[in-house]
Amino acid sequence: MSLPHAILTALLEKPSSGLELTRRFDRSIGYFWSATHQQIYRELGKLEAEGHIRALPSEQPARGQKKSYEVLPAGRAELARWTAASQDPKPHRDPLLLRLRAAAVVGTAGLEADLNRHLELHRRQLADYEKIEQRDFPPGKDAPHDRIRHLVLRAGIDLETFWTQWLTHALEEFAELPESGTT
Repeated sequence: MSLPHAILTALLEKPSSGLELTRRFDRSIGYFWSATHQQIYRELGKLEAEGHIRALPSEQPARGQKKSYEVLPAGRAELARWTAASQDPKPHRDPLLLRLRAAAVVGTAGLEADLNRHLELHRRQLADYEKIEQRDFPPGKDAPHDRIRHLVLRAGIDLETFWTQWLTHALEEFAELPESGTT
């Protein structure tokens, strides 16, 4: 149920077309909640049918023109209800961790290279987040909405920091395993 709420959030920040939303998801929201172009358009249709958003009036004929959407009071109320609702954390499911567990039984062939690949991917993501932090959250930018947005970004930075540290440790462990890497 979170994709509609991610879209409502994005539209409250700035009325946008589906294409603009897709781009914004790629640049920001997608760092913690991803969605495809098709999923976004499908949800826009549902949100409009539910009376949560509406297409803004266009000065040009609608045929072939992109529609921009804005959130209606019912959509704002739904987002406020969802934001205030209690939710339990979801258990972490990661195929890499499961593959490591399986490697304890069947051997580690090929896994070290993939750990190195994951480490590089997490390092790049961490660097991207740190650039965003420097660009978007300079010292003194501490309005309440900025502080909350920065908090979300800090979660990403902290998670990527965790993964880079953990993967570095895992690779150190691999270096100490016997050549066969089997149990």
